[in-house]
Amino acid sequence: MLGGLMNKLGLSNKDKDIIIYSPVKGEACSLKEVNDQVFSEKILGDGLAIKPLTGRVVAPVDGTIGLLFETKHAISIISEQGAEILIHVGLDTVNLKGEFFKAFISTGDKVKAGDLLLEFDMEQIKAAGYDVITPVLVCNTAAYSEIIPVTGKQLEELEKALTVKK
Repeated sequence: MLGGLMNKLGLSNKDKDIIIYSPVKGEACSLKEVNDQVFSEKILGDGLAIKPLTGRVVAPVDGTIGLLFETKHAISIISEQGAEILIHVGLDTVNLKGEFFKAFISTGDKVKAGDLLLEFDMEQIKAAGYDVITPVLVCNTAAYSEIIPVTGKQLEELEKALTVKK
């Protein structure tokens, strides 16, 4: 009913802010805290990083899996509103070649917020010498006026993590 009214007024969900929920339970922090210039200098996009407390990644939005990296350490999702989201588990974890990661989705899959995307063994990844901090980025940042991250607090899965302003 509300959608019909919005359409009559010439409005759509595409005109509203996009909320990106936390794909991981953990401590939300600024990208400046990520020990990798690609993330800390926002080269791939703006967002936040999460220091995970569990080895689960869930869909932060309703959308489509744009790419599940072969090494399973990173996933891109295109939200229904067009935000291009990258979830990158750990730093340099591409070098693990998929070890300690289990994917539950494939490229092209439609997902709903909360769907399980990945599981990863945090302790094994740390034991192998890798940081498990998880950047969550909006890669098409230039398409939006502002990306507002939640930082400095513990986030539960599916708690608001980013507000993307049109």
